[in-house]
Amino acid sequence: MASAMAPPLEISGAAGYAAPPSYEESMTGPQYPQCGPVPPPPVYTKAPQAPYLTQDYTQMYPSPASCAPVTNPVVSVQTVYVQPGVVFGDVPVQAFCPICVQSVLTRLDYSSGTMAWLICAGLCIFGCIYGCCLIPFCVDSLKDVRHHCPNCSSLIGVYKRL
Repeated sequence: MASAMAPPLEISGAAGYAAPPSYEESMTGPQYPQCGPVPPPPVYTKAPQAPYLTQDYTQMYPSPASCAPVTNPVVSVQTVYVQPGVVFGDVPVQAFCPICVQSVLTRLDYSSGTMAWLICAGLCIFGCIYGCCLIPFCVDSLKDVRHHCPNCSSLIGVYKRL
């Protein structure tokens, strides 16, 4: 088995090109050919400055005393409390009510949501038009669940089926 070998390295330079300069030659500065006398660099002088023109001061905005008093607008802030570690589902949970500031077992309230409407539409498509398509609205396990505080009846959390 023959091993591939690289061609020998030519030290004298590439064919048709001059050899690069040595380190000493390259460090002495550029060696540009001179084609004639080199003009001196231009001399820049500082132009005399004209004195600034003075103007009368005119106020752009009216003084604060002449403005109408600014009243602060009323801003209402709705605080959303995130229950750490509480997962709302279809069973009552122990949660903290931010309104009455108590730890309570939630009261459930069922309402028809997306899941009940989709099953109703599916039953209509399969021919259950005569009242059978209304069955999902009677089954609590197909409805969305809202968790309320039993003391102050404020909404604490919501569980959506779909």
